[in-house]
Amino acid sequence: MNNSERVPVVSKEFLIPFILITSLFALWGFANDITNPMVAAFGTVMEISTAKAALVQFAFYGGYATMAIPAALFVRKYSYKKGILLGLALYAFGALLFYPAAQFEVFGFFLGSLYILTFGLAFLETTANPYILSMGDERTATRRLNLAQAFNPIGSLFGMFVASKFILTALDSDKRNEMGALIFTTLEEAKKAIIRTHDLAIIRNPYVILGVVVIAMFVVIAISKMPKRDKSQSQGSAADSFSRLFKNGKYREGVLAQLFYVAAQIMCWTFIIQYADNLGISKATAQNYNILAMSIFLLSRFISTFLMKYVNSKKLLTIFAVCAMITISGVILIEGMMGLYLLVTTSAFMSLMFPTIYGIALNGLSEEDSALGAAGLVMAIVGGALMPILQGSIIDMKTIGSYAAVNISFVLPFICFCFIAFYGYRTLSVHKN
Repeated sequence: MNNSERVPVVSKEFLIPFILITSLFALWGFANDITNPMVAAFGTVMEISTAKAALVQFAFYGGYATMAIPAALFVRKYSYKKGILLGLALYAFGALLFYPAAQFEVFGFFLGSLYILTFGLAFLETTANPYILSMGDERTATRRLNLAQAFNPIGSLFGMFVASKFILTALDSDKRNEMGALIFTTLEEAKKAIIRTHDLAIIRNPYVILGVVVIAMFVVIAISKMPKRDKSQSQGSAADSFSRLFKNGKYREGVLAQLFYVAAQIMCWTFIIQYADNLGISKATAQNYNILAMSIFLLSRFISTFLMKYVNSKKLLTIFAVCAMITISGVILIEGMMGLYLLVTTSAFMSLMFPTIYGIALNGLSEEDSALGAAGLVMAIVGGALMPILQGSIIDMKTIGSYAAVNISFVLPFICFCFIAFYGYRTLSVHKN
């Protein structure tokens, strides 16, 4: 029996701080998954290509890459709590910038707002993940992080619900005629301008409300007593920490695995709408498949967290990655609804990947190295900025030989899952500690 079974995942002394910090996982999950459908929404209303619309993901996940290291250095100098408060402040500011962005009706302004918003998310993820790991015994650290991360898809589901019921269904630019073709593309410019103003206001409103909610969370965290990082031991230089991390093979490969995982996740969830659209399904209806995928993801996250009591997390990671390779192969090769169902099913096998890679990569690091180590893993989220643009470019080709280009584009997530399976195998056979 696993020794960690006898150690509480969260002890009573850390329960309230654990709940507060865990709520942040839902808060950034909401931002992630209300934003994914915006690629398709902006593509239509701003009349731009799929590749250009995918700049939404470039801006969103590029913010992580820009701010992860500065966030870690800030936390290293000050505290977890101050890092979280600064993250919430940047999050709220970026969300509220959607108001002037909608007034100016400039796509670049929306991208800038998302970029700043994710400065805040970079602070939150760089801080919250190692903070959760530190709230208890190291033997239960990976299970504790999986438990906290299980609330991320709850926020994601709510974000998807809001996108589906209050944004996509309300977009006049997505209305279709009896033949299933978009009416918006046939209108004269004056009518398009009116619809564009309406639709951008629809996109704007949830982000502005989100900004207000984040401000309220800022106040709650600010007045709450939170555990402090142990500073009894003197810290070495950041350069020394970077050097140790770079020499750590398990950590170094973990950063790459995380980059490929985030890329796969974002591609599978962002372009499920385009995959469904190729089958003649509207954006609003297609978003329901995204909600189903996230529901499966959430259920699987709780199941996999339970399984970790009995099965080595490294072995589970390897098994789940191989299963994801199998389902995504069906997405590529099978045209029709079965391919869409397999794309939805892939979420079940993605569920444990992020926190498990995170926990494995950071396991055994000293506390002073953990903050910068966490930053590297958060910085790896840049995979979600780069790969969707490439996939969008493939989708814009429409067909490749006799196959739909959208099907072929899922070769990219398949490659990502191959690397994750390889990393899982390496942690079992090479990086055993």
